[in-house]
Amino acid sequence: TVSVLYCSFLYMPTRLRKTRHQRGSTFCGYGRVGKHQKHESGRGNAGGQHHHRINFDKYHPGYFGKQGMRHFHKKANPAWKPVLNLSNVAKFIADKEATNAKKGSELPVVDLLEHGYSKLLGTGRVTIPVIVKARWVSKLAEKKIRKAGGAVVLTA
Repeated sequence: TVSVLYCSFLYMPTRLRKTRHQRGSTFCGYGRVGKHQKHESGRGNAGGQHHHRINFDKYHPGYFGKQGMRHFHKKANPAWKPVLNLSNVAKFIADKEATNAKKGSELPVVDLLEHGYSKLLGTGRVTIPVIVKARWVSKLAEKKIRKAGGAVVLTA
């Protein structure tokens, strides 16, 4: 229905439009004092520190100014250390490998870097003996893996 209304507006005859009736009247129905103007309070975020200050302070605190220290030439690589909990290591092991490992055949190898993680934390428990390759491993995680019959290999 919206499109129908829109289309009917397009084909309205010019002679019936409001502007035809208002030719000659100076203010066209918008008044002499108030005036019909385009952007009476400024465009965009204008007046954030002036006439729109209450709105900015109330709904956008901290919008103006700076905070903290600047770090020039910050490199992302040294700070990259996504972590994985021990409870989530099992999701990288296929079911067939897990059953074989419990029976005593070769252990599955999980390389955390291949899955986008670099550090292994010790939350959770290990039910499957597994060999885990990671850049960093917490003491508790290593202890639990060794107790389950697995091993930890540190990689660069």
